[in-house]
Amino acid sequence: MNAILTDDDAALLRRYRNGDAEAFGVLYARHRLGLYRFLCGLCGDGTLAEEIFQETWLNLIRSESSPLGQASFKTWLYQIARNRLIDHWRKHGRLQGREEAFDEALHGEALAGESQDPERELSLSQDQQRLRAALDELPGEQREVFLLRAHGDLELTEIAELTRTPAETVKSRLRYALQKLRRLLADPAAAEEVSA
Repeated sequence: MNAILTDDDAALLRRYRNGDAEAFGVLYARHRLGLYRFLCGLCGDGTLAEEIFQETWLNLIRSESSPLGQASFKTWLYQIARNRLIDHWRKHGRLQGREEAFDEALHGEALAGESQDPERELSLSQDQQRLRAALDELPGEQREVFLLRAHGDLELTEIAELTRTPAETVKSRLRYALQKLRRLLADPAAAEEVSA
């Protein structure tokens, strides 16, 4: 196995900064999908998420700084993305309209040889709509914590550090988010009422 694939994120960042472009490719591959999904879930606008996603990676490429203190690369990357989104909202005003536009062709890997089953596709589409509607029902702080955990795969302590929130508060927000999502997703009628 190629040694670069087993390097941790901090080592890959150092290698990239020393001119190893392949190290950046590995970092990008590791974090692109989670970061994009986090941004989509947080802002609810695929176009804006794509813009912030690109700005985040450009910021990382142009920057000579590194994660501070005990912060992991992943926490630092998500902090950059979160800050870019907050800056955008401050500059343009937070948008009320929500759109969902995951572009799996760009950000996910298509499953090779998967059969195209229209019934299955419809079911998946409806499930995605129900999940989006349920996520939209969460208060912003709960949605952010849930998305950082689900898509960012961040630990509670990392989320607390990133959001500058006490760990117990993060834990509570995640618990409340999960309870509400379970309730909304367990009852399809409740999810349809939410989206109506």
